[in-house]
Amino acid sequence: MAIARVYVSEDKAELVRNLRSAQGNTGPFRTYADVVSFAAVVGFNGSRKVPLDSYSRKEPDPVPQEQFRNANNIGLIALADTQAPAILRDDDECDRRRVEIFQEYVNGGLEILSAELSGTWIMRSSYC
Repeated sequence: MAIARVYVSEDKAELVRNLRSAQGNTGPFRTYADVVSFAAVVGFNGSRKVPLDSYSRKEPDPVPQEQFRNANNIGLIALADTQAPAILRDDDECDRRRVEIFQEYVNGGLEILSAELSGTWIMRSSYC
């Protein structure tokens, strides 16, 4: 089975780069995998899932699942989202779907973080 990669939305790439501490940047996360994992949890917690229109073709590169400290989080978020244990099957289609769900929560979480960090909160009925 091919190792699926987690892509970052092109319009969120700068935020992800700024959240990573490297080359003079003082972001709070050591790796892109850490930024992406945190954003996915923020998105899941905020019930904000946003499909990717286009993904970053430069830095940050897509993050291979093997770079995550706990790649099981991808499966756990997909399971919680779908409520279908079959999503955890070890096949290419399920792997692709798990990563797609995870990416959508990453994208939603980055929207929330962007709004929070700029001092603006996106008001949604689910937050009230």
